[in-house]
Amino acid sequence: MLGLLVKKQLTEIFRGYFYDAKKNKARSKAATIVLIALFAVLMFGLLGGMFYALAGALAYPLAAYDLGWLYFALMSLIAIVLGLLGSVFTTYAGLYLAKDNDLLLSMPIPVRTIVTARIVGVYLMGLLFSGIVMVPALIAYWKALKPGAAEIIGGIVLLLLVSAIVLALSCLLGYGVARISVKLKNKSYITTVIALVFIGVYYYFYFKAQEKLQEFMSHLDEYTGKLSGSLGFMKTFGEVGEGKAIPVLVSVAVVALLCAVVWLILIRSFTKIATAVDGGTKTVYREKTAKERSLSRTLIAKEMGRFTSSANYMLNCGLFSVLSILAAAALLWKGPEFMPVLQMVFGQMPGAVLVLLTGSICALAGMNDMVVPSVSLEGKSLWIVKSLPVTAWDVLKAKLSVQLRLTLVPTLLCAVCAVIIYKPGAAELILMLLLPVLTVLFGALFGLMLGIRHVNLTWTNELMPIKQSLSVLIYLFAMMAYGAALIGLYFLIGQEIGALWYLTIAGCVIALIDVLLWQWLKTRGVKRFAEL
Repeated sequence: MLGLLVKKQLTEIFRGYFYDAKKNKARSKAATIVLIALFAVLMFGLLGGMFYALAGALAYPLAAYDLGWLYFALMSLIAIVLGLLGSVFTTYAGLYLAKDNDLLLSMPIPVRTIVTARIVGVYLMGLLFSGIVMVPALIAYWKALKPGAAEIIGGIVLLLLVSAIVLALSCLLGYGVARISVKLKNKSYITTVIALVFIGVYYYFYFKAQEKLQEFMSHLDEYTGKLSGSLGFMKTFGEVGEGKAIPVLVSVAVVALLCAVVWLILIRSFTKIATAVDGGTKTVYREKTAKERSLSRTLIAKEMGRFTSSANYMLNCGLFSVLSILAAAALLWKGPEFMPVLQMVFGQMPGAVLVLLTGSICALAGMNDMVVPSVSLEGKSLWIVKSLPVTAWDVLKAKLSVQLRLTLVPTLLCAVCAVIIYKPGAAELILMLLLPVLTVLFGALFGLMLGIRHVNLTWTNELMPIKQSLSVLIYLFAMMAYGAALIGLYFLIGQEIGALWYLTIAGCVIALIDVLLWQWLKTRGVKRFAEL
């Protein structure tokens, strides 16, 4: 039975490579091979190559100073972080919130067998992501220092220990998220927040990695003294990769104890959390007068509810609202230091900094695309909206309103911060605020047009219209080209007329396109929507 459950679990994890949800049928062998090959190239070729380059930069100098333990400790830490990023959501969704939990628990299958099968899937995902770091790290170290049998065995044991730590931490984090989520009415919020935290941590380490690495290598003696002193357990764990017997035994014992504790927690909590009823605390009915809302507010509330009910929708289509706020904070924080550098670099190009700031804000404003899949997300329930006593234009305006509301405020905040650090004149200030507004409107109108023209109402997974549709792909490429063109054309032909006239002409062109798109949606767009 365990073998069958493990096979089912692995099939679910890698289902996308063998089954085309859009066409609702199995993929051909050729398509499956191509997808697996692409995955292998990206994971092992691209990511593995990046970590091999990093490992090579560390292995040679650390091996030369007889600091192999430090090398393995650092690479293990990186592997654990990446493994957690890759497997923690598999734990949350695949262990506690799997759709077939109720079915399996109703069968005469021991809970420990179900949990074990789930854990195998989590472990393999953690092993995949942590192995992308550890395998190149072992190869780079063995290449720098010819290993004996003890070093090879120690390296393999270290790889297994790292994957076991990733499994234990992923299960603990998944357990914590699951315990919190059963108390919430809307689980999409906590999923979104956790995802944003992980994204933030990832990019922080990504952008800081080179700086910290250079600082570390330049103060090697100071850091090694601190690590081997106050954090001696890192030295013990790192010595496993060097094949030292006592550190291997100690590390295996500690990790085994950690895994045993996690196993007991999962066994005791799995049934309670997996069968928990959604909705949080019980509410008591109290009679009160319902507030009447206008037609437009009701439709907007419906669209906003659809957006906030899906973590996939919020993360994939509304992430740039958060990034715009972060960009605004970054402008206020680092802008005063950065502006003199820009003025010096573009000192021979009057107005270049104005165009760069305005164009960058416009490019960021065009990246939200929640309106593009909004029509397709109606799916088979589209008849409900069309049966309401509302016009098609009322429905489309509500979809536009969601993107405008969620994008316009962060964009204007970013533009205001740019104004504060740039200190423009009156005409420049108007353009710096007006162009981002016109861009937000352009993105919403253009996205809705694409969503109507390339609608998909037969999807079986909401990710298909959200991130795998042709309309989303066209929109993102078009908006990236728009941002690049707004800045690039100035350096090609716009300097002759000056930044003010260039941005004024650009604003007029964008405004004209907005008017044409608005007219198309009110006529042909409404007609197409009514015919769906």
